[in-house]
Amino acid sequence: MTYCVAIKLNAGLVFLSDSRTNAGLDQISTFRKMIVYEKPGDRFMVLLSAGNLSISQSVREILQIEKLKDHEADEGITIWNAKSMYDAARVLGSAIRKVHDRDAASLQQSGVDFNVSLIFGGQIQGEGMRLFQVYSAGNFIEATPETPYFQVGESKYGKPVLDRVITPATPLDEAAKCALVSMDSTLKSNLSVGLPLDMVVYEANAFQTDRIVCIDEHNPYFKMLHDNWGLKLREVFDSIEDPLWNGGQTDVPLLVKAARSLPLKKISTPQEKLI
Repeated sequence: MTYCVAIKLNAGLVFLSDSRTNAGLDQISTFRKMIVYEKPGDRFMVLLSAGNLSISQSVREILQIEKLKDHEADEGITIWNAKSMYDAARVLGSAIRKVHDRDAASLQQSGVDFNVSLIFGGQIQGEGMRLFQVYSAGNFIEATPETPYFQVGESKYGKPVLDRVITPATPLDEAAKCALVSMDSTLKSNLSVGLPLDMVVYEANAFQTDRIVCIDEHNPYFKMLHDNWGLKLREVFDSIEDPLWNGGQTDVPLLVKAARSLPLKKISTPQEKLI
């Protein structure tokens, strides 16, 4: 399993992925889940993948050469000549379907589902930044101001902090910090997600970036973030009053009359016989 997150902001894009792959408790490997496609001055795109590793690797290979024809006379749309990120996402969907047509039946015979989840985002000259989540069928949805981030893989542990912090107006560095906190929360709670991490931060209209980093257990910033996040959570937790039940001195008692009935409580009586 893995965890990948991508965030679309007014100021740019943030991409983060782990690199752990599991095929059982004693079969743990490291594979990169992120690939960057960059043509400086023209386009910048990032692909994150989760799910079956063999499928995602096949999709990545085919994506490099895949051509999507809209008309008979068309030479074909590729990720390198697409006029929009939407068309580039269509090329990615076509690559997924090609792998499905080739491998899905054989995988099914072996009891393996065709399972791949992708995040694809970036910017092509002539339009704004766009971010897509792409499914196993090759279809996709696009990030919106109301939903400015996507997650694939083990998403549940890292979602709460994203929901509380991220808006389109969030600054890039703050969003990068939030993504790392989201990843740290996932690392803490799920052994199927692990270091090293790959992170890319892209500034709007740059069409290239040098803010690319691989984060391992020796990275000083991530060690600081991990230690301080746990410490600050504990401090905030300790600052909140414990529940008081019987008229204690508090402005926020827990024991108050609720609008709904109390949970069901069954009381044993001497007349009842145990079976």
